[in-house]
Amino acid sequence: MPEEQLFVTETDRNRTEIAETLAATAEGVEVGSVRLVGTDGDQLLDIPERATFEVELERLTDSETGEQRYELEYEIRWTV
Repeated sequence: MPEEQLFVTETDRNRTEIAETLAATAEGVEVGSVRLVGTDGDQLLDIPERATFEVELERLTDSETGEQRYELEYEIRWTV
Protein backbone atom coordinates (compact mmCIF):
# COMPACT_ATOMS: atom_id res chain seq x y z
CA MET A 1 0.00 0.00 0.00
CA PRO A 2 1.59 3.34 -1.00
CA GLU A 3 2.27 5.85 1.75
CA GLU A 4 0.99 9.41 1.48
CA GLN A 5 2.41 11.85 4.01
CA LEU A 6 -0.38 14.30 4.87
CA PHE A 7 1.32 16.38 7.55
CA VAL A 8 4.78 16.69 9.09
CA THR A 9 6.45 19.17 11.41
CA GLU A 10 9.67 19.02 13.40
CA THR A 11 10.85 21.77 15.74
CA ASP A 12 13.28 22.12 18.61
CA ARG A 13 11.28 22.81 21.82
CA ASN A 14 11.86 22.65 25.54
CA ARG A 15 10.16 20.01 27.73
CA THR A 16 7.43 22.39 28.87
CA GLU A 17 6.47 23.29 25.30
CA ILE A 18 6.46 19.61 24.32
CA ALA A 19 4.29 18.72 27.32
CA GLU A 20 1.83 21.51 26.50
CA THR A 21 1.51 20.27 22.91
CA LEU A 22 1.03 16.66 24.05
CA ALA A 23 -1.58 17.72 26.64
CA ALA A 24 -3.55 19.71 24.04
CA THR A 25 -3.36 16.74 21.66
CA ALA A 26 -4.55 14.36 24.40
CA GLU A 27 -7.55 16.62 25.07
CA GLY A 28 -8.37 16.58 21.37
CA VAL A 29 -8.08 12.80 21.17
CA GLU A 30 -10.44 12.48 24.13
CA VAL A 31 -13.15 14.58 22.44
CA GLY A 32 -12.47 13.07 18.99
CA SER A 33 -10.84 15.90 17.03
CA VAL A 34 -7.21 17.05 16.81
CA ARG A 35 -5.91 20.16 15.05
CA LEU A 36 -2.40 19.76 13.65
CA VAL A 37 -0.60 23.11 13.32
CA GLY A 38 2.54 23.53 11.25
CA THR A 39 4.43 26.08 9.22
CA ASP A 40 2.70 24.90 6.04
CA GLY A 41 -0.81 25.23 7.48
CA ASP A 42 -3.31 23.49 9.72
CA GLN A 43 -5.18 20.23 9.43
CA LEU A 44 -8.21 19.10 11.44
CA LEU A 45 -8.32 15.36 12.09
CA ASP A 46 -11.23 13.30 13.43
CA ILE A 47 -10.16 10.48 15.74
CA PRO A 48 -12.45 7.40 15.88
CA GLU A 49 -13.82 5.99 19.12
CA ARG A 50 -11.48 2.95 18.87
CA ALA A 51 -7.95 2.87 17.44
CA THR A 52 -4.62 1.11 17.90
CA PHE A 53 -2.22 2.99 20.19
CA GLU A 54 1.51 2.24 19.96
CA VAL A 55 4.38 3.53 22.08
CA GLU A 56 7.91 2.96 20.82
CA LEU A 57 11.28 3.84 22.34
CA GLU A 58 14.40 3.40 20.22
CA ARG A 59 18.09 3.97 20.84
CA LEU A 60 19.86 4.80 17.58
CA THR A 61 23.62 4.93 17.04
CA ASP A 62 25.23 7.02 14.29
CA SER A 63 27.42 4.61 12.29
CA GLU A 64 30.08 7.27 11.61
CA THR A 65 30.37 9.08 14.96
CA GLY A 66 29.07 6.47 17.39
CA GLU A 67 26.81 9.17 18.86
CA GLN A 68 23.62 7.79 20.38
CA ARG A 69 20.19 9.37 20.36
CA TYR A 70 16.77 8.28 21.57
CA GLU A 71 13.43 8.47 19.84
CA LEU A 72 10.15 8.22 21.75
CA GLU A 73 7.17 7.87 19.45
CA TYR A 74 3.44 7.76 20.14
CA GLU A 75 1.30 6.49 17.28
CA ILE A 76 -2.48 6.27 16.89
CA ARG A 77 -3.58 4.08 13.99
CA TRP A 78 -6.98 3.17 12.51
CA THR A 79 -8.57 1.94 9.30
CA VAL A 80 -11.19 3.90 7.37
